[in-house]
Amino acid sequence: MSDSDYGDTYTESQVIMTSVKIIAPFTLTYGMFLSLHGADTPGGSFQGGTIIGVTVLMLAFAFGIESTRRWLRNSFVVGLITGGVAIFIGTGFATMALGYNFLEYNAFVDTFGIAHYWGMEAIEVGGVALIVAGVIMTLFFATASGFTPVSHDSDYHRTEVRDDD
Repeated sequence: MSDSDYGDTYTESQVIMTSVKIIAPFTLTYGMFLSLHGADTPGGSFQGGTIIGVTVLMLAFAFGIESTRRWLRNSFVVGLITGGVAIFIGTGFATMALGYNFLEYNAFVDTFGIAHYWGMEAIEVGGVALIVAGVIMTLFFATASGFTPVSHDSDYHRTEVRDDD
């Protein structure tokens, strides 16, 4: 069966669209809250990033996957992941540049006089939350696009060599 046999799977539902319009701002706010309080409170930035990513999935289910994919460009999602990794590695390299070990937050206390807490916040909020949200969105859009196996025609069309003596 081909993809055309299934047709378009998106069905517009006013109940789902209205529910998502009401719920999405609250879930996004809660995800941001967990991310911003990642080092202080239970939950943390991993769970906050997950909720932020799932909010985008909820929008995609309500308003269509392809329209959400067009609205949330691939470069933005890649930017989330890249930015999170850059913040994570940048914080670690900053501590090394100050003469300490990778991600040893006491470097910030001794050099700048700020609490080591801010190094952890950079990792939690800037690194982990962005990476998790970006990976969830990437996996969802990759799964939603489907998989088409590549056929190797060379295996099926072998040429036969004959010796004409």
